[in-house]
Amino acid sequence: MSTTTARSIVKDIQVSGLRGRWWVTALFGVLLLVAVWMLLNLVIGGKCGADCVQGTLAQTLRVATPIAFAAFCGVLCERAGVVNIGIEGQMLMAAMAGYAVNLFAFQALKDSIGIEAAGNLSRWLAVLAGILSALILAALHAVVSIEFKTNQIISGTVINILSVGITGFLYRQFLAENLPPGPGTFPIAPIPVLSQIPVIGPILFQQKPLTYLMLILAFAIHYVLYYTPWGLRTRAVGEHPRAADTLGINVYRIRYINVLVGGLVAGLGGAWFTLEAVDVFNPLMTNGLGFIGLAAMIFGKWNPFGALLGALIFGLGNSITSTVSIFRPDIPSQLPQMLPYLLTIIVLTGVVGRATPPAADGEPYEK
Repeated sequence: MSTTTARSIVKDIQVSGLRGRWWVTALFGVLLLVAVWMLLNLVIGGKCGADCVQGTLAQTLRVATPIAFAAFCGVLCERAGVVNIGIEGQMLMAAMAGYAVNLFAFQALKDSIGIEAAGNLSRWLAVLAGILSALILAALHAVVSIEFKTNQIISGTVINILSVGITGFLYRQFLAENLPPGPGTFPIAPIPVLSQIPVIGPILFQQKPLTYLMLILAFAIHYVLYYTPWGLRTRAVGEHPRAADTLGINVYRIRYINVLVGGLVAGLGGAWFTLEAVDVFNPLMTNGLGFIGLAAMIFGKWNPFGALLGALIFGLGNSITSTVSIFRPDIPSQLPQMLPYLLTIIVLTGVVGRATPPAADGEPYEK
C-alpha cells in the first residue's frame, strides 16, 4: 500500500470519528428513559414522588457503574481491533482479589494504625489488587490473541472459564469459612457544594468513589479516542491496520496497550462488587454484567458516552425492579428486568441505526 493511500484512509478515519452520530443513540436513550419512567408511574399509580425519583435515579447510576466499566473496557479493546469477551472473567477475578486484600490488609493494619485509617488504606489497596489481577488476565488474552493469533472469542471464553475455576477454588480454600469482619465497603462521599444542588445533586454527587471515577473515565476515554494522536492511531488500527502499519504505526503495540488498559478498567468494575456493593465475595457474583457491558458498548456504537448511556439503561431496569416491588408487589419482578434486554434486541435490529463495529475488529494482523 502506498503512503499516500494510507494517509488518505487515516484522514477519513479521523474525520468520520469527529462527526460521529453517537448523539442519535443518546437522544433515543434519553427519550426511552423518559418513556420508561412515565410507564413506571402509570404502572404504580403515580405513587413515586420527587424523593422516589431521585432515589431510583441515584440507584440507577450506582448499578450502572460496573456495566459502564465493562463497556469502556470493550470500547478500548475493540477500537483497536481486539474482541474481548473475557471481561466477565477479569471482573470476577478482580472482585475476589479486592475482597481478599480488603479483608486481610485490614486485619494486618488495624492494630498498628487504627481501625479507621486501616479501613481507608485497605480499601484502596484492594482496588489496586483488583485492577492488577484483571491486568494479568488481560495480558494473557493479549499474548494469546495478538502474538499467537488465536481466535479471540475462544481466548476470551477460556479466560472466563479459567477465572471461574480459580476464584471458585480459592473461595473454597480460604474464603468460605468463618472469617473476621472486614472494614466494609467504601462509604458514600458527597462532593461539597455540588451535592447540595437541587434535583441533580443527590443523584450525581452523593455517590461512592468508583462511581465518580466511572463518570470521569467516560470523558477521559472520549477525549483520548477522538482528540489525541493516540486515539487516532487506535481507531486507525481498528479500522485499517494495514494503512496504519504503512504510516509507521506499530499495530501490535497499539493493540497490546489498549487491551492492557482495558484490563485495568475491567478491574475497577470487578472491584465495585466487593468494595462498593457488598462486603463479601460469592462465586459467580458478577452475574453476567461483563457480557451486559458488551451489549451496552454495542448499543453505544463503540463510543464511551453511548456506552455509558447503555449502561444507565441497564441500571434503570434494575432500579425499576426495586421500585415496582415496593409499590406493586403483585407484579412479577421479571417483567421490568426484561426492559434492557428488549432494548438491546431493538437496537441490534437497526431501529436506532445500524451498529457497525470497527472494520478490523476480531481480525489478527499479519505484517
